[in-house]
Amino acid sequence: MADKAKPIPEGFHTLTPHLTVRDAAKAIDFYKQAFGAEVRGVSYEGKKVIHAALKIGDSMLMLNDEFPEFGTLSPSSSGGPGTGVVLHIYVEDVDSVFNRAVSAGATVKMPLMDQFWGDRYGQVVDPFGHRWSLATHVRDLSQEEMRTAQENAFSQMPKSA
Repeated sequence: MADKAKPIPEGFHTLTPHLTVRDAAKAIDFYKQAFGAEVRGVSYEGKKVIHAALKIGDSMLMLNDEFPEFGTLSPSSSGGPGTGVVLHIYVEDVDSVFNRAVSAGATVKMPLMDQFWGDRYGQVVDPFGHRWSLATHVRDLSQEEMRTAQENAFSQMPKSA
């Protein structure tokens, strides 16, 4: 008799992002280089990746190639970047991971800087059109301290016309 399967497989959490990319094999190589991804498994249909599971830090990321015949398109084919999704990663040393991602081919969307909410934070767009925010938490703030810091930060922003 087989053991009862776990409802959430080992290594996964309740929420797992699943990306569609154009050229999944290249995306896997990029995520390995940029974010230290560990490949847990890849399934192919011919030369196309139908499913890949990668581990980044303590979290899983699933991805696959585009399959337009099934309506599965990447941001590259559907007008991206600019989708409403941002993948967020907390890391020990955001400067090194940010620089590694840019060196691997990511484009800077928001430069890395200390933010009013207590994170050192920036955003990149990977070569496949997905946005990633990268951060290291550097300062704990009370809600009042954060509100004051936010008001100060927004008061220094130029007003739009």
